[in-house]
Amino acid sequence: MTKLTLDKAANLDDPTDWPTGWRKWTPAALFKIALYFGCCLVAILTLPNSIWDQEVARITFVIGGLGIWRYGWWFTHAVRALIYGKIVYPKMRDKGREIWDAGWRPRHMHFMMTTYKEHRSITEKVVRSILREIRASGVPGTIWLGSSDRFDEDIIEDFLRREAKDTDITLRIIRQNVSGKRAAIGLVLRAMCRLPIDEDDLVVFMDGDFILAEGAISRCMPLFKLYPDLQACTTDEEVICIGPRWIETWLKMRFAQRRLAMQSHALSGRVLTLTGRMSVFRARNLLQLEFIRLLEADHLEHWLWGNFRFLSGDDKSTWYYMLKHGAHMRYVPDALGYTVEVIEGSGMDRMVQNFRRWSGNMLRNGARAIKLGPHRMPFFIWWCLVDQRLSMWTMLVSPVLAVAATLLQGPAYLASYLIFIALSRMLLSLFLFGYSRRIQMAYPWILYLNQLINASVKVYCIFRLSKQRWSNRGNQTASNSADALVQRAQNAMANWCTALATVMLVLSTVHYTKLVEIPSIMLLNSIVGF
Repeated sequence: MTKLTLDKAANLDDPTDWPTGWRKWTPAALFKIALYFGCCLVAILTLPNSIWDQEVARITFVIGGLGIWRYGWWFTHAVRALIYGKIVYPKMRDKGREIWDAGWRPRHMHFMMTTYKEHRSITEKVVRSILREIRASGVPGTIWLGSSDRFDEDIIEDFLRREAKDTDITLRIIRQNVSGKRAAIGLVLRAMCRLPIDEDDLVVFMDGDFILAEGAISRCMPLFKLYPDLQACTTDEEVICIGPRWIETWLKMRFAQRRLAMQSHALSGRVLTLTGRMSVFRARNLLQLEFIRLLEADHLEHWLWGNFRFLSGDDKSTWYYMLKHGAHMRYVPDALGYTVEVIEGSGMDRMVQNFRRWSGNMLRNGARAIKLGPHRMPFFIWWCLVDQRLSMWTMLVSPVLAVAATLLQGPAYLASYLIFIALSRMLLSLFLFGYSRRIQMAYPWILYLNQLINASVKVYCIFRLSKQRWSNRGNQTASNSADALVQRAQNAMANWCTALATVMLVLSTVHYTKLVEIPSIMLLNSIVGF
């Protein structure tokens, strides 16, 4: 195992430092943004512009129309996030703080934690953060550890013996006899059912690499007292990345996107995922057999792959259960934790594997959530789910059209398209800068790369929903259990569907540009002899 240290000397970008105001929007940062836009303006004025030529004008209108739609949708999220973050949530936070300061506490604190051969330094920091929150609350706590290896158990037991002598805390280890995180969680929940846990007890679901920031628990739990119909909430995240710098920048940008989207969704009293890194639930839901079975054995019936179980995505299963039952869910933007990402090997491979896991989880759960209909959830949330399915295709239309126009007009159109990308992604990044700890000028291009790769991976995954791999959980893989001949036929069909979808996308766009003409019915009749 790689030797790992998490002190400030090894990680100069200290995640506990959150610059605000002029500490973030420094003169240097503003100068870089102004210089960026200045370079774009110079390029517009000096490079040849052929985007309005007659033979490519229609392409320009389509790219522009798609841009207006997507950026309008982004702006809608930005406005909603602003309303939630500046108006709605501060009132909730202040009322919750009054309840906490007045002395209300949950009867008991439960932490459901799963881990798999995690680095010792990470595990100890995670447990130390739990101890700090239990001590600050002044109520007893229990760590329910879903474990598959003695290695993790020894680390936690040794640490608690050394540092938890003054804390009323119980460690309950549930050793799983079936591999996988889902099985571990299911066994923990079944163990909870055998003990006297009150229905209104609050249970924190968290991963073994998630370090709680100070006060994270005290910001979440009063909301359940304040709102009796609140069934679950999820929290903010920041990343500590041990790996390539560009991967760190990409992850920080992803978390900035997450903050904006989560606050927008939470304005409707729902979220689109109850993040497995850390979410808080009322125990009454966790003690239901339907909830336990859905989490530990969630599956999908697919026209091509038959019936298969989900490997990852336990947070999507818990979310689907809540959504199905009309549960009220919230996002708590100032309850923070740090996700530790250790990137070993190829950074690009890890990026693609993460996209496959995230996109696969979204696709496997999105379709059945859409089928619940807008009457089972706020219409905005339902449309967000529909939009996730549409955006994977619309994102690919623009570059295909740009390539087609370049073939018609030459490199001048490609240069104009790149300027459009530079300007549009910087405008989007200006929103993200407000939700990011640092202003990083790489965001516009990393954002475009993120969108392009994500859309491509989604198109690949939508025809291979049973293919699953979890690189950072022991490199687990899952597929269907059919015999070799059936698997070859299924893989061939998946490849054919992917190729067909790709060809149809390209042909429809190039036909629209008149680069390729589809034969008329009369021509086809003459060819086949009718």
